[in-house]
Amino acid sequence: MKKQLMKKQQGMTITSWMFVVAIVGFFFMMAIRIGPVFAEDLTISSIWDNLENEPSLVGESPKNIRKSVMKKFAMNNIKVLKKGDIKITRDKGYYIVKVEYEPRGKIIGKLDFIATFKHEAKIRAK
Repeated sequence: MKKQLMKKQQGMTITSWMFVVAIVGFFFMMAIRIGPVFAEDLTISSIWDNLENEPSLVGESPKNIRKSVMKKFAMNNIKVLKKGDIKITRDKGYYIVKVEYEPRGKIIGKLDFIATFKHEAKIRAK
């Protein structure tokens, strides 16, 4: 009896394989569509981390800080952010440089995604 059951149960059916392939394909499609957005944010995050440690920006005006950030965006081919997205405020001897953005895109058909990112850096003012 056991030998007959073992012969019948030799793996997944074609329907099961199609289901597994569909799930793997869906997640692969999501990775292809959403992956570049997160890769671009990693670049923006590294720019923001380096802002606080950049001695040439200490004591600079908000205009020069914004200009420096925009140059870094151009060098790293960041097109998701514009000049107006960078907010600079003054607080207790520091300039606080903030950026908040929400890239959007399509996954499949009418299925879209929205990702929200926020970055903040403190730069010493004069």
